[in-house]
Amino acid sequence: MVGTRIEPAEPGRWADVVRAFGSRGSKPNSCWCQRFRDHDEATNEDALRREIDQAAVPIGLLAYDDDSPVGWTSVVPRRTLPGVMCNRAIRRLLDDDDSAWWVTCLNVQRGSRGNGIGVALLAAAVDHARAHGASVVDGHPVDVAMSKNRPSPAALFTGTVSIFRAAGFQEVGRTYVSRPIMRVELR
Repeated sequence: MVGTRIEPAEPGRWADVVRAFGSRGSKPNSCWCQRFRDHDEATNEDALRREIDQAAVPIGLLAYDDDSPVGWTSVVPRRTLPGVMCNRAIRRLLDDDDSAWWVTCLNVQRGSRGNGIGVALLAAAVDHARAHGASVVDGHPVDVAMSKNRPSPAALFTGTVSIFRAAGFQEVGRTYVSRPIMRVELR
């Protein structure tokens, strides 16, 4: 993790966002952190770029190894995510809290995994949310140990329980045996 730094995903860093997505960065209709969102843009990539360009508060953070972007996370107010707010399994575990934030995705390039970058991104996401008035930060990672089959890397876009635990998150409940809601309290 020597040489790792975390920076906000601001409009001037769009090329770095694309690079941080790795091979998925060449696929405009890959997830691009739109799984929990609704949009009218032609592609998911266009939607994320618009969000980054128009955000008063950065919606994501980039991890750099020296000067190379190697990771990305998106952390936003939970109320802005229809896919979370309308999901009955998730909602039954959450309090009504307009100041709660949510980690929608966590992506670390394959060659940079296992070096603490995911934990650093989550810790920075918590700090970012705290600085912007968050009461809690939640996420919905995969509990790989409880999965019946080894999940594909694409299924791990929300992160893993081990990374969330290492970043100080605690489980508040499960929507499925392998899908906990993890939280950091900021109050």
